[in-house]
Amino acid sequence: MSAQQNLELYRRSTLGMALTDALDDMVTSGELAPMLAMKVLAEFDKSMASELKTTNSKLTIKGNLHTYRFCDNVWTFLLEDVCLKSVNSQGNTIEHSAPSMKIVACDGKILGDAAGHT
Repeated sequence: MSAQQNLELYRRSTLGMALTDALDDMVTSGELAPMLAMKVLAEFDKSMASELKTTNSKLTIKGNLHTYRFCDNVWTFLLEDVCLKSVNSQGNTIEHSAPSMKIVACDGKILGDAAGHT
């Protein structure tokens, strides 16, 4: 998997899919040029990598591992009965549960190269 493809994994998040859907609607209706939509998505990819790199929050994930795989330097984990606990830099805690979750993890060094970071 290339470094650019690694960055594009953020497009599969809920936020990335919402952005992609909105851009598709705008391109279809003629409000936005396709090349500009691609530039917006490329900037989204870089911004997500940059912001996640600088976050000070801590996330704990507990669940039952259903499936895992490693291919092309990408780990994929499928979890069931998931409990998430997030603690931000001020110490505020948020807990959430989900029946299932998919985690895709890539080598951060590869992402850093694609995002223009070293």
